[in-house]
Parts: sequence; structure tokens; C-alpha cells
Amino acid sequence: MTQPLMPLATAVWLVDNTSLSFKQIAEFCGLHELEVQGIADEQVAQNIVGLDPMVNGQLTLQDIERCQNDSSCRLELLKDEIPAKVRSKGARYTPVSKRQDKPDAIAWVLKNHPELSDAQICRLVGTTKPTILAIRSREHWNMSEIKPVDPVLLGLCKQGELDAAVLKAAPPKAEEKADVPVVAEEAETKEEA
Repeated sequence: MTQPLMPLATAVWLVDNTSLSFKQIAEFCGLHELEVQGIADEQVAQNIVGLDPMVNGQLTLQDIERCQNDSSCRLELLKDEIPAKVRSKGARYTPVSKRQDKPDAIAWVLKNHPELSDAQICRLVGTTKPTILAIRSREHWNMSEIKPVDPVLLGLCKQGELDAAVLKAAPPKAEEKADVPVVAEEAETKEEA
């Protein structure tokens, strides 16, 4: 179930301003009943200011009143009219301290996995095609200092990502024909006939 914005502050407001049961508040806020009881006893969340869920558009007064009258009802979080934007997976952030390691990782990938395309290396290491081309052609400005180092060890990618890229780039294996021995057996039976 989706939780309200700032569930602890919402629980504080519901405890202070409604007669809902601890169970109803706990289910709505995604808390344990004992936490809600601690809020009511002022043992938990003493310095947290309550957040009115009606102001945020997460609950309606009618829903709160309905649940106050019937303790078996559950509060339901209202859906937003405008859905939240889903963040597209953009470029991966690389800390400044690791950016100098990218050419070493590129050199390692080019040396150990030449079957990977430039686009796969770009995604894996988080670099650009001109950098890959400069290292491949040995025209990189710092080529004398570049030593091939595994990008997994440098923390630029995960081993699973590297393995998946290598499997994707690998040429399909020619499957051994299981029916080759069968063909030989058929030829022997034809000769006997």
C-alpha cells in the first residue's frame, strides 16, 4: 500500500485531531500499532509537528468521519490528479575522485573484451565515444599514464553489468547438431536394407 507523505508527522496529526483507532492510523501510515500508541503517550515523535493529510489532499474529511464511526473501516489514500513524474534513467553520476579512472577502465575493456561495441562501453563505464576512440587509437592526451584496470575493481560498474554486456556482445555459438549421429545411423540402416 502507498504511504502518505511524511507518515510519522501524519500519524501525529491523526492522533491529536481524530478519534481513529491506533490500528487504523498504523495501517494508513505504515507504522506499527505500538508506535502509534507511543505517539499518543508522547513517548515517540515528541518534537515532530503534525501534518494535516487533508491539506495535502491525501485524505478527505468524509473519509476520516466514516472511519471514526466504524472502527473496521480503513483510511484510503487519495490518488493525485497529477501523477508524479517518473525519473528517466539518465546518465550515471561518477564522483570526481573516480573520473580519472575511466580511461584505465576503458583500456581494460578494450583489451579484454574487444567484442563490446563503443555504445556498450559508454553505458558500462559512463564515458563518451571520442574518449574510447582516442584510447583505441592510442591518441589520448594521457596515453602514457593509462594502465588497464578492471572497471569493477574501480567501482565504475558492477560485475553483473559487465557479464551481461559481454554475453550480449558475444557471437551466437554454433550449436552442435544432435542429429549428426542420427544421420549416420540412418545411413547404416539404408545400407543394410
